[in-house]
Amino acid sequence: MSHFTSIQTQIKDADALRSAVEELGLTLLPDAQARGYFENWLRADYVIRLKGPYDIALHAQKDGTFQLTTDWWDGHVEGEVGKNFGKLLQLYAVHKATREAKHKGHLVTRASRGDGAIKLVISSL
Repeated sequence: MSHFTSIQTQIKDADALRSAVEELGLTLLPDAQARGYFENWLRADYVIRLKGPYDIALHAQKDGTFQLTTDWWDGHVEGEVGKNFGKLLQLYAVHKATREAKHKGHLVTRASRGDGAIKLVISSL
């Protein structure tokens, strides 16, 4: 019995995703298989290899976004990337915004808040 669950996201930038994944201490693998419950495997365009027993599969969609699929059983994935991929998506947004701002010639400073929020300050040169 498979426990894989999928969600659609607005992830479009593989480099920003890679930076977010690396900041979490994880690895992004191209064209790999994600691990699921009881030896279930799922081939994907990218796989985020987690430290626990399950991984996150990313499937490219026709609109240029990625669908994230994982096995949420027993809280393993949530413990590493947050509820509903919250920490992963937050860091992706931080890296994507930082890349875009720097590309446009802006300075970016980043500060972590005690509640887990991340504050970005974008200013002109």
